[in-house]
Amino acid sequence: MASAKDLSNLTLAHEIIVNRNFHVEPSNLPQNSLEKLVRDTVHKIYWEMLESELNNEPPAYEHAIKLLEDIRETLLSFLNPGANRMRTQIMEVLDMDLIRQQADNDAVDIQGLASYIITTMGKLCAPVRDEEVEKLQQNTGSIVKLFKEIFRVLDLMKMDMINFTIETLRPELQKQSVEYEREKFQSILDKTPSALDHTTSWIKSALEELLTAMNTTDQSNGQGKGQKSLPGPFLIIDTAFLHILTSDYKGALPETLMTDESRLREIQWQLQRLQAVNEVLLIVYSTVGGPIQGLPALAERLKRMTCVLLDGMHSPGFNLEDTLGSVSAQICCELNKSLTERNYPALTPALQATLLGQIRSITQKGNPIRTLVEVRVQQYFMALISAPKPLTKLEEVPTGLAAIKPELAALAAKFIRLVDYNRRVYGPFYLGIVRKLIFNDIPPAPTPPQDPTPSPVASN
Repeated sequence: MASAKDLSNLTLAHEIIVNRNFHVEPSNLPQNSLEKLVRDTVHKIYWEMLESELNNEPPAYEHAIKLLEDIRETLLSFLNPGANRMRTQIMEVLDMDLIRQQADNDAVDIQGLASYIITTMGKLCAPVRDEEVEKLQQNTGSIVKLFKEIFRVLDLMKMDMINFTIETLRPELQKQSVEYEREKFQSILDKTPSALDHTTSWIKSALEELLTAMNTTDQSNGQGKGQKSLPGPFLIIDTAFLHILTSDYKGALPETLMTDESRLREIQWQLQRLQAVNEVLLIVYSTVGGPIQGLPALAERLKRMTCVLLDGMHSPGFNLEDTLGSVSAQICCELNKSLTERNYPALTPALQATLLGQIRSITQKGNPIRTLVEVRVQQYFMALISAPKPLTKLEEVPTGLAAIKPELAALAAKFIRLVDYNRRVYGPFYLGIVRKLIFNDIPPAPTPPQDPTPSPVASN
């Protein structure tokens, strides 16, 4: 339980820090869910009981007093510590002992109390709720319906107060966010030693990939079986982050990135779509050639149209090959329109069929255009991840990716900020994992024969 609480606090703090738009909204249960049915039934019974009590002769006030007490506590919770005058006034007007005495003598001015509560709400609410409070003041329905509306608006005011508190806390959290998140994660790790298992597997996969590449290089350079080349710790971690970005990353997300899971998935999906758009445009321009070169407006239309048609390509039921067929047909229509407007002949049926076949073929893993784009994108992101000042290099897009340069740079900026913050928080954990993997998993190089005679230096 303690570990779950630490994780909850860590997740909430991280969201407040990295998501400027983070705010709390009233919970809306699904329309036909059991939870909504139960909640609505309980509320209906409560309000019916209140109405029944107040309609009795003489009226009963048991539920009304409990309701007024709840309202009083809610109003008090909205006050700043120094608002002593208003606190005293609320306590005097909503004096529960006095109201109980009045109830015993059938002398409770329930309408007058409701009017005071609404007036006080008007003083305490955010400007965005002024209209709601004004509607309460103009409410001419039954007293029960009025109190139902008071509770509804109070719930909105609670959300406003929570969101105001979040905005107030954000600057302070940002000042100590790295230390706070690291301490919280260490607390989780102390209670759950397996909390870095997926992270270890993630880094180990990057290390193994680098070792394989280095061994191949060593063999091609004629290096013998002696000391093997080992990648540096930062290269290993950079490569691990690059793995997260690639669309074929199927491993469990590292625990240290779970708080950014939705953001990472969104970046992966957007990058996957951008790569496909770039591949399509490369095929179109290399196939059609001169007649459509140097027309930025046409290129932008083709890119935008392809982006729209490929939206949602990460979804399980999305048929990429069929959609690319539709993309090809739309592109051919757009190209023919542009060509004929400029007195060029339209695309021949044979050329359109070639375009269709080549565009649909990017679904195949070994497709050369797809491979080229994926390699260039990885080079671009690896250069940014490993750069000391990556945000100054966003515009340095490799050849062949110019068509998606603005979108790619914007996406890269999001990813780099995420990586930079994550590394500042979890860097010590990553380095500890790398150290263990290298020294525990990599066999040591053979020890050269030693001269049994101790040297003077060694003797000293």
